[in-house]
Amino acid sequence: MKVRLNRYLSMCGVASRRKADSFIAAGKITINDHTENNLGNVIDIEKDVVRLEGRIITPESKRYLILNKPSLYLTSLGKEGNKKTVRELIAEVPERVYPVGRLDYDVEGLLILTNDGELANKILHPSYEVTKVYRANIIGSVSDGTIAQMKKGIELRDGLAKPDSIRIKKRSKDSSIALVSFHEGRNHLVKRFFAKFGHPVAKLKRVSVGPIRLGNLPSSKWRDLKANEFCSLSQAVGIET
Repeated sequence: MKVRLNRYLSMCGVASRRKADSFIAAGKITINDHTENNLGNVIDIEKDVVRLEGRIITPESKRYLILNKPSLYLTSLGKEGNKKTVRELIAEVPERVYPVGRLDYDVEGLLILTNDGELANKILHPSYEVTKVYRANIIGSVSDGTIAQMKKGIELRDGLAKPDSIRIKKRSKDSSIALVSFHEGRNHLVKRFFAKFGHPVAKLKRVSVGPIRLGNLPSSKWRDLKANEFCSLSQAVGIET
């Protein structure tokens, strides 16, 4: 299989393609013991030996995790001041896995992490309509009439927000619990959607992404995707397994 050198370095978890280009330009990369400075060079990953400053570079094994992100954690792998990040929760994972999308700082629930860029991109792309389901604790008793209006959607500042599905799971005098799903990933979409109807969100948790369910995974804990889950998720975005 032949790929561009910068893509190969990215596949190996060395760096982003842009950073890989800087390594190549600086003469830090050798192919079969010859220094390579051509940014557009293509290699055969089954035959060529690639080294970064003398160290042989090989592709990382693919890893697929789900994490039950707690509230008050950033969906980030870098340092963000004094705030905790999900990096701390997956510290023992040796592969460089990345969050697929994000959850707000105060939102909890299902987060997929992987080093499989193709799968991640397809999960996030709206054309594949991978539905994300949220359990929202909202302020106020939501009437059946309001639910009917919500199903039709409502204009937000960045366009129409129309849920794929919505239903009330529990209702009391002062609050309601709703299950709502969207296949879009706009910032604060669920919160803005309910607020537009006069029912602010008090607590929000993502419970599924496509066929992947959070289930009873404890808060702050992670696990690898099961084989059947991986197959179902891949099929949902058109990847053959």
